[in-house]
Amino acid sequence: MALGARGEAIIEADGREVHALYTNRALAQAERLLDRSILAVLRGFSDNSTRLGELAVVLQTGMEAARRDAREGGRQVTLSDAYGVLDAAGFAAVCSAVIQAVADVIGYSSEAEEGEGPNG
Repeated sequence: MALGARGEAIIEADGREVHALYTNRALAQAERLLDRSILAVLRGFSDNSTRLGELAVVLQTGMEAARRDAREGGRQVTLSDAYGVLDAAGFAAVCSAVIQAVADVIGYSSEAEEGEGPNG
């Protein structure tokens, strides 16, 4: 069975794997926190208008969604946790992984997944 609109990022930081999960709900949460559309955030990476703090919020949202999806329990992921990953892994590694995972959600098509779309 298909998982639907999901994008997952695995980021190496301080010798451990940090998981971030993006779904439509997670992206909507990031939009609420940023008061900016996720498409504007993505576009901002190419025109240099997206700020580091915005990347940290999108990362935090994905890390929290991954924590919940894994049903690990524990405390919620904080913005400080996201900055810790950014510090350990570096901006380029985090940015690349997050952009790809978010793009997977935005570009998702159930028709293409079933082989019925133009790429199927």
